Amino acid sequence: MAYDGSVALGYDPNASGLMDVVKAHLDDLGIAWEDYGGDDPIYANAAIRGILMCGTGLGMSLAANKVPGAFAVTCTDPYSTERSIKSNNANILTMGAQVVGPELAKSLVKVWMDSEYEPGGRSEPKIQRIYEYEREHMRADP
Repeated sequence: MAYDGSVALGYDPNASGLMDVVKAHLDDLGIAWEDYGGDDPIYANAAIRGILMCGTGLGMSLAANKVPGAFAVTCTDPYSTERSIKSNNANILTMGAQVVGPELAKSLVKVWMDSEYEPGGRSEPKIQRIYEYEREHMRADP
């Protein structure tokens, strides 16, 4: 397992069942998690890694990416999930309970937890530009 920290979890009512599957899978993998629930899952962005879920994963990704330091991606296949970290240094995985079934969700979580960012690679200039843009244009407070 590449990542050995705690994972923050957030979800809306559309995804509570799938999140239960993911929680059990994280337990099976020996990965600690903290449930931020559905009241305000945006708080899950405070973690180094987070998993957010809604019906499609898209709304959670849009909301999360409004928070400075959050780099959320919606994933539905293993390759994109792996590259979201290895090439893009994403720290939040979003999935949709109406798009991703339980077995695929477990597979994507495993791929995501096994992946690490590869600093210094050909994506490094892009990642640094994203960080620079965020520092220049995003504010931590509204």
